[in-house]
Amino acid sequence: MSDARTPAQIEADIARRRQELAVTLDEIGVRMHPRTIVGDARAKVTSKVDQTAGRAYVAVNRLVSDVRAGLVAEDGSPRLERIVPVAMVAVGVIGFFTVSSRRRKS
Repeated sequence: MSDARTPAQIEADIARRRQELAVTLDEIGVRMHPRTIVGDARAKVTSKVDQTAGRAYVAVNRLVSDVRAGLVAEDGSPRLERIVPVAMVAVGVIGFFTVSSRRRKS
């Protein structure tokens, strides 16, 4: 039994390998195209921003829930013993900044 291939088989093998090489070169060309590189970079940045924004949303949501839990009783009624001091501090801070900005303008 001979392992010798016919010229037609060799030509068919060469044609098949050329086609595979052409496909590979096309794939490399697409991957290395500046638009593809920019698109990939943009997708990575967008993903990272979305991930960061999602984490920030969760953190803010948790903070708001914690503050609300501290200022509102379980039955939904406001806890005046906690709200009044917070409101007084807020009014004081706003007053301080208002007086401070008026002094700078004069």
